[in-house]
Amino acid sequence: MTPKMLLLPILLPAALAVLFLVIPRGVKLLREALALAGSAVLLYYGFVLFSLKSLELRLPWLGMGIDFELRLYHFSSFILLALAGFLLLITLFSTVKMKDAARVREYYAYIFLAAAFANGAVLADNFVPLIFFWEGLLISLYGLITIGGRPTSNRTAVKALLINGFCDFSLIMGIGILWAQTGTLTMSEVSVEPTGLAAAAFIMMMIGALGKAGAMPFHTWIPDAAVDAPVGFMAFLPAAFEKLLGIYLLARITLDFFALKPHSTLSIVLMTIGAVTIVLAVLMAFIQKDFKRLLSFHAVSQVGYMVLGIGTAVPFGIAGGLFHMINNAIYKSGLFLTAGSVEHRAGTTELSKLGGLRKEMPLTAFGFTVCALAISGLWPLNGFVSKEMVFHGALETGYTVFAIAAWLGAIFTFASFLKTGHSVFFGERSQAIPEVKESPAPVVLPILVLAGLCITFGVYNKLPLNLFIQPILEGHVEAGAHLDFTSHALDLFNPIALISLGCLALAFLLHTYGFLKSGRKPYLASEPVHNLPGVHKLYDLAEARVFDFYEQGVKFLHGLSTVLYKTVDRPIDFVYEKIVTVAGERFTGILKKAHNGHYANYLAWCLAGLVVVAGAIGLLLK
Repeated sequence: MTPKMLLLPILLPAALAVLFLVIPRGVKLLREALALAGSAVLLYYGFVLFSLKSLELRLPWLGMGIDFELRLYHFSSFILLALAGFLLLITLFSTVKMKDAARVREYYAYIFLAAAFANGAVLADNFVPLIFFWEGLLISLYGLITIGGRPTSNRTAVKALLINGFCDFSLIMGIGILWAQTGTLTMSEVSVEPTGLAAAAFIMMMIGALGKAGAMPFHTWIPDAAVDAPVGFMAFLPAAFEKLLGIYLLARITLDFFALKPHSTLSIVLMTIGAVTIVLAVLMAFIQKDFKRLLSFHAVSQVGYMVLGIGTAVPFGIAGGLFHMINNAIYKSGLFLTAGSVEHRAGTTELSKLGGLRKEMPLTAFGFTVCALAISGLWPLNGFVSKEMVFHGALETGYTVFAIAAWLGAIFTFASFLKTGHSVFFGERSQAIPEVKESPAPVVLPILVLAGLCITFGVYNKLPLNLFIQPILEGHVEAGAHLDFTSHALDLFNPIALISLGCLALAFLLHTYGFLKSGRKPYLASEPVHNLPGVHKLYDLAEARVFDFYEQGVKFLHGLSTVLYKTVDRPIDFVYEKIVTVAGERFTGILKKAHNGHYANYLAWCLAGLVVVAGAIGLLLK
């Protein structure tokens, strides 16, 4: 295979994106067929590239080290394969869910354009092409949110654009500092100690990666998009593509570009961000009463486990974070697709209006159950394995508080999905919606495939760990450190796993208590926690977006503009419109009166002027 073949994962989806805009809206079968065929080709090509050990393409471009460089190696080929798989599943789902959408041509164009930019970002081996592809994703992000068509969709799209744009700007600044420090823009040639200015570069590039992954505090657009954007978008970008890309870059930053050490300040910073993201986001998810909005907060919370695992800087923790990256993309996409399936048939995702859909939508209910148990960390599903690895990694650092935060997140995660499953599928049949039936095969099949992967990657965890994860860390561990990720630590009967199971038991008791306390209304099972003294006030502030730095920034700018308008703009306007104008009118009036046409007056002015000039000259000559 020639190196130029690396261009195909970029050019094919980009060409299809243009083609989707050209195909008339009424020609449906051709558009859907092309989308499925194109995504299938990309998946096949992903397998072909994954089978290769390495491949590089280097083309001269702008000079000064700015070349068009692509590099395929194990990590990039793994992410490329995962992206192609999710693209095919989301495309299949969209053939039904989006077939009647008013802007369906743009939807497919943005989806495949995002795939082109994402593939380019993964393959890039030069920071400048990386920035180009990374920034290009903002186009699809903005466009896909606006397709939601709700009154607030455009506002949410702007919010997402500005937050991600800020994070991307930080990434660019970090790359600039790193370039100045190393003298090269070739990514595979960069490896420095994160000290001094290099530490500043690390932090700024870290912000870029965390922003793409959706970690706190750069997450606030995601819950808004869950309501304002199509559900296919949520399963595609926030749940899958952006998690894979953001954590991929974070892993490259900590493993390749910088040598992150355990117990270092930067390691503790990353673990703190991960722990805070886990706890605060899951607490917000717990009280939500909309299916999609609840999932959106969990999409944020799960990033915390990935960041925490990578931040430990120990092999077991890093591997856990990376494994959780792919596991989360699997079950989180599956969960968003189940929400889309319910919305497709029931017409709503409000928990209070749903209930008892298990008999009418058994396949959707099965897919939800598997994915929900996987994200909750129930043995033997994939979420259990990756979370246990993160727990072990956190404890290996000696900072028990981070493991405690992760376990706390596990309690409220399971409680959230007990509440959701009880409200949507397993409770009493709601009379708020008419009788429904199971969604069509193109909607259900992706859910079942993802549920099957949750089971496979859990029961046969040696397969993904040895095939995908272990090779990433080879060459990045100290001499003597083990890479055996299939040891007794992942068995059910060890102290850490038993603590995890204890957390799930507490979550079950918490849900049962809330369910009974709320008058046997499952969607209100979180209210006892929600209404705790002091906690309720914090929740009210959070729901009022007091902790949303974007919303507070907008309010600050509005207030600042009002103050400047009153204290600067209006006084300046008063000076020019009142003082200057009135003074000019008065002076003009005086001149008009003085110019009366009498020759004697003009002669007197001239003589007076001569006297003044003569006096001034006399003073200067002294």
